[in-house]
Amino acid sequence: MLGVLGLHAMSERVYRAMLARPESGVAELGDVLGVTETDVREALDQLFELSLIRAAADRPGVLHAISPKVGLQQALARQQADLARRQQQVVECQSAVLRLIEDFDANRQDTTGTAVRAFVGTDAVRDKLDQLGREARDEILTFMPGGAQPPAALVHAQRNDLLLLRRGVRLRVIGLDSIRNDPATLRHVQFLTDHGGEVRSSPTLPVRMVLADRRVALVPIDPDDSRRGVLEVTGTSIVTPLVALFEQSWGEATPFGVTRDPDGAGLTKPEQALLRLLAQGLTDETAATRLGVSQRTTRRMMSGLMERLAARSRFEAGFKAAQRGWL
Repeated sequence: MLGVLGLHAMSERVYRAMLARPESGVAELGDVLGVTETDVREALDQLFELSLIRAAADRPGVLHAISPKVGLQQALARQQADLARRQQQVVECQSAVLRLIEDFDANRQDTTGTAVRAFVGTDAVRDKLDQLGREARDEILTFMPGGAQPPAALVHAQRNDLLLLRRGVRLRVIGLDSIRNDPATLRHVQFLTDHGGEVRSSPTLPVRMVLADRRVALVPIDPDDSRRGVLEVTGTSIVTPLVALFEQSWGEATPFGVTRDPDGAGLTKPEQALLRLLAQGLTDETAATRLGVSQRTTRRMMSGLMERLAARSRFEAGFKAAQRGWL
C-alpha cells in the first residue's frame, strides 16, 4: 500500500510490527512476522534509508520506529519533491532537445561537419535503422543495453543484420551479461556468430547506441525510453569519441563462449558492478535496470555478498567491501 513512497511490502510489515511492539528486536520481529532475520534486516536497511526508524536515544542497541504522522509525512514530502524535480528535468530535457534540433537541423552544418537530426517514434526509428543498414559499407557497432530483447525486435534486427553480414559489413554488438540467461536472445546471438557477427557482453553499458562506418551515430532522445526516438549525429568531433568509448567497452567485454571467472577476491563481474552501483547510492530498482536483471536477482546477489562479508546490514557490507578493496 505504501509502495508509492518507495516502501517495499516487507519493509511496511516490519514497520507496522515495530509500531505495535516497540521493544521487539530482530529475532522477535522475525518470529512475529514468520520471516527470516535476513528479511527483517533488509527491511530495516530500507526503513533507515527512508528515515522511518532510528536508534533509540535512551535505549542503547534498540531501534525506534518514528511515528507515521512524522515519518510518513516526511517520506511523502520527499516523494513530492522528487516528482517535482523529475518533472523539471523532463521540461529542461525537452527544451534542450528542441534547441539542439533547431541549431543543427538537417539543412545546417557547422565547420566541423557536425549535424544533428531527430527521428521521433518507433516507426521512424526503424526506418532510420533500415536506411543506416543499407548505406553502411564497412562496419556497424552497437551498444545493446536493456537486457533480454523483445521477440519482435529480435526478428527485425535479425533480418537487417543478415543483410549487412552478407554484404561483408563487420558487425560488432555489446549486450548486457544478463542476456546470457535469456534463451531467445541467446539464439539471436548464436545466429549472428554463425553468420560472421561478433557479440560480447558486459555487466553494465552506457546508453543504447549504433555507430555506422565511424561517421554516423544514433543515440536516444531520452536515454530512459529509447522508443521516443533517436538523434542522428554526424561529424568527427562527436562521432570519434563515441567510437573510442565503444572500443574501450569492447576490449573489456567478454566474448560469448567464454565463461567469466571471478577475480582474485572471488567476485564475479556482475557482483563488482552491483557493488559499484550501490556505492553510488543507486536503489535496487535502478541497479537492476542498469544490470538488465530483476530486482529479485539483485537482492539475491547482494544477500550473497553480505553473507561472504559476514555483514549484518548493507551499511556494514559497504564498509567491509571498501576495506577489502572491492570498491
